[in-house]
Amino acid sequence: MTLTLSTLAALLAPVVLWAAGALPGLRAREAGPGMARLSGLAAWTAFALALVALIGHGFGPAQSITLLSLPVPLFGSLGLGVYLDGVTAIMLCLVSLVGAVVTRYARNYMAGDPGEGRFHQWLLLTLAAILTLIVAGNLLLFALAWIATSLSLHRLLLFYPERPGAQLAAHKKFVFSRIGDVSLLIAVVLIGTELHTLEFAGLHAAMAGHLGPLSAPLQWAAWLVVLSAVLKCAQFPFHGWLLQVMEAPTPVSALLHAGIVNAGAFLVIRMSPIMSFSGAALDALALIGLVTLVVASLVMLTQTSIKVSLAWSTSAQMGFMLLEAGLGLYSLALLHLVAHSLYKAHAFLASGSSVDGFRAPTPQLAQAPLAPWQWLVAFQGALLMALLAALAFGIDPGHQPALLVAGAIVTVAVAQLLLQALRLGAEAALLPRATLIGALVCVGYFGLHRLFELAVADDLVALPVAAARLGTLTALAIVAVFVGLLLLQHLFTRLHGPLRQAIQVHLYNGLYVDILVTRLITRLWPPRPATVTA
Repeated sequence: MTLTLSTLAALLAPVVLWAAGALPGLRAREAGPGMARLSGLAAWTAFALALVALIGHGFGPAQSITLLSLPVPLFGSLGLGVYLDGVTAIMLCLVSLVGAVVTRYARNYMAGDPGEGRFHQWLLLTLAAILTLIVAGNLLLFALAWIATSLSLHRLLLFYPERPGAQLAAHKKFVFSRIGDVSLLIAVVLIGTELHTLEFAGLHAAMAGHLGPLSAPLQWAAWLVVLSAVLKCAQFPFHGWLLQVMEAPTPVSALLHAGIVNAGAFLVIRMSPIMSFSGAALDALALIGLVTLVVASLVMLTQTSIKVSLAWSTSAQMGFMLLEAGLGLYSLALLHLVAHSLYKAHAFLASGSSVDGFRAPTPQLAQAPLAPWQWLVAFQGALLMALLAALAFGIDPGHQPALLVAGAIVTVAVAQLLLQALRLGAEAALLPRATLIGALVCVGYFGLHRLFELAVADDLVALPVAAARLGTLTALAIVAVFVGLLLLQHLFTRLHGPLRQAIQVHLYNGLYVDILVTRLITRLWPPRPATVTA
């Protein structure tokens, strides 16, 4: 295919960042302000190029450009190229926008720091690696960019290497990342030898019209992809490092939680031609996401640090995202990824202002206990709003039965909102406002899902009809988990005395799982002598 304006823009977006980040001699303190300005200019230029790619592509047919190709036995050929489809265009704009905002924030945040120039240099290289991963035209380039992203992020996490907490967290993350890297590389080899192509365009063509289970090599590749995604998204029980990287500057936390940690979900979405036929591997992904969601949601409520609470929130949201992907709702997972990235970037960059919000005096409203009729009203109202919104946007659960589970989850969330309004009492006059917000949530959820589904319908491979028939027990179990979380939150507010304190202490410490994982890692893969041990 000939080089178009949109594919050229997608190609240049990471190139601009690589060029700016690779400039030598910018680590001295006096070069810091200059590097900060260069970082901002390069990041906003990359975002402008991403917009050109999005507008030029317009969610049309996928475009694949190979600039350099070398014949390789078994794999067909390996090349340097760009793969531009709807998923690429959306992710390219999202990550470049977050990167541009983070670099602007970092310009003030890091001003005067002795390592200011070095920080901006590694920030640019990390952004360049992420954008390369997004636009990569084949699996091998994707895997190399995946590894480069992890290694450059490691330098940012150790920006203050003298801090023991930063050393230990970075070491744990380094270990998990290397396991994920090896898993992904093995998966690439298995896919290449089985399908004789590593190009994403060739992958779609090879799996077009596929029926039945995958061959053994592709099934193993699917399991390895799941392992890589779980490790990248900090899923339970490999979540500890994500909660302990707060020693790094706030811009690093914002970029990590809003962009890099989402790479696991992006990997599963990108590999939909294979994952949709993987069966048990996709089920395992959904189960891991569900377990992480439950644990992180409960622990998050007990945290006293704003940034740590946001980190637990990220782990829970990643679990929710992988649950959606495991159910085959790829377009919904992509929507979740976009919304979570924008929210979490803002949450971390505004975390300092949150302290002022907690210090500000707030009116104390009487919270009346909930009566059974109030629970009934809340759930009936939420269910009615979700059904009307789904019908309005033509959501067809017959095509994707897993959407029934998604709709039930939205119903539970809106019911929680209505219950909070009812708990505050009639004098607060919050019920009409909560009802309006709940209706807007339902409309936004199903409306945006429909929009994303139309935008990327041709770029994703849906689950076959037989696999999409979600088991009744599985669906009921997932819905029961979300209802159970709602009930536990309300029950916890009514507990008092030693029992509440004991539960809160155990949850505050994350059920002590990470302590065991940390001890195991430091025994099997000890840190360097310069770093702290567990």
